[in-house]
Amino acid sequence: MAQVPPVRYLLRAKDLVDARYAEPITVDDLAAAAGLSRAHFSRMFTRTFGESPRAYLQTRRLERAAALLRYTDRTVADVCVMVGLRSVGSFTTSFARVYGKPPAAYRASLPPAASRARIPSCILQRDTRPRADSRVNTAHGEKTGARSRS
Repeated sequence: MAQVPPVRYLLRAKDLVDARYAEPITVDDLAAAAGLSRAHFSRMFTRTFGESPRAYLQTRRLERAAALLRYTDRTVADVCVMVGLRSVGSFTTSFARVYGKPPAAYRASLPPAASRARIPSCILQRDTRPRADSRVNTAHGEKTGARSRS
């Protein structure tokens, strides 16, 4: 039986990032998806795709944020949370480094989202709303809306 090329395993991790970029994904999660140790995974991913796993995840998040800024009227803070980032300040800095201007200036340089939206705003709002099970944790460490396991 032929051996599966290592790139195939790395693509599993890359697909995980593409599908679940808004979730708190770690390099350990990606390495597990590829079936490799963390260190070996990081070396192989960087060698194969030209950027580290963390850089790839950040790139995906920023690309999605740019799309949300172009096509929705969500606030910058909402966009930040929707793409899986926790700090608006860090998001603004990273976004400006990649796109040449902060998120608010980026959006201001474009036509209003309402004139560019290709689908009704009610559908955009429905499809860009965070899932119910991804709500922010309460002070007690439980997710809001979570059922107790008693």
